[in-house]
Amino acid sequence: MSDELRQIGVEEELFLVDAVTGRGKPVSQRALRADEASDAEDEEVEQELFLEQIETATEPCRTLDELAEHVVAARRRAAEAAARADASLMASGTLVVGQDEHVPTPDERYGRIIDTFGALGRQATVCGMHVHVDVDGDDPRVRVVDALRPWLPLLIALSANSPFDNGEDTGHASWRGVAWDRWPAAGPGETFGSAAGYRAAIDGLVSSGAVLDEGMVYLDARPAASFPTVEVRVADVCADVDDVVLIAALTRALVDTVAEEDPAAPWRVEMLRAARWLARKDGPAGRLLHPVTAEPVAAEDAFAVLVDHVSPALQRAGDADLVRTGIDRVLRTGGGAARQREAARTDGLVGVVRDLVARTTPDAD
Repeated sequence: MSDELRQIGVEEELFLVDAVTGRGKPVSQRALRADEASDAEDEEVEQELFLEQIETATEPCRTLDELAEHVVAARRRAAEAAARADASLMASGTLVVGQDEHVPTPDERYGRIIDTFGALGRQATVCGMHVHVDVDGDDPRVRVVDALRPWLPLLIALSANSPFDNGEDTGHASWRGVAWDRWPAAGPGETFGSAAGYRAAIDGLVSSGAVLDEGMVYLDARPAASFPTVEVRVADVCADVDDVVLIAALTRALVDTVAEEDPAAPWRVEMLRAARWLARKDGPAGRLLHPVTAEPVAAEDAFAVLVDHVSPALQRAGDADLVRTGIDRVLRTGGGAARQREAARTDGLVGVVRDLVARTTPDAD
């Protein structure tokens, strides 16, 4: 069975914070230098747009157990590097307490982004999780990207983990997504139809000057530029590894399912935006748009439609029990955003940071 499963991989953007104050700590250069001096070589750790961020990436995996091991190993390596730079690793979509000044990573491309986009670039301090799923062929990848559109808001709701931003309760379960949508090429796109249609659209965006390069086309899902994968980019980075694995399992099952279906009638972009906003506002605790009919329904009902739709793919992969248990857990607890708010009521915002740090690398020394 495992040889037939699509490989999956996860990239996680994570914050470096001061464990005492809870504020972002711009030390990724020190952390990466410390990492290079260590003996760890199995997982990839890189810098991001700002020095208070760091990014990890797993190897391609076929089973969820293997993926969980790689996520834990990558986080452990990043946490150890952060500790050598006197910082802690935090998995949250936004900086809970905030930071006095966001310090861009000294990189020529990042510098161009900040210079070109001004305050938009300077305020882009959010962290997401990107899931890669193997899909062979340029045209099949684009068809999968087109078909995923109405299902992705459900992944947003399940992963919502950013209610606080710069010391304020935003009133949203996922503020990261709201902030990220300010980029000119972020969010849902029209259907592309083919690899040629996708290429023409991307070339048009780049030639317009609204983005500097293809890497700034921040679509909710896109064919990856450097891998034979579809890259799904809608999720907040999750504190709990179980939630990372849940999102990855559902993403692979969705890709498996839509790759075999005849194309459905595409949703209009304004309805996709409405679905995404509802998912971000209340996460798994609110109402979501039914991914087939677009009618508002309870989150529990929307997730039931999702699981039923991808059930054959989950059964083939042996992931059905994990997914059902995971969704039940998120519905019962309210997910990452509810956990953050509960910690804030008990221990304040610094307590939220401490809880997130502890759950990001629960087995770290």
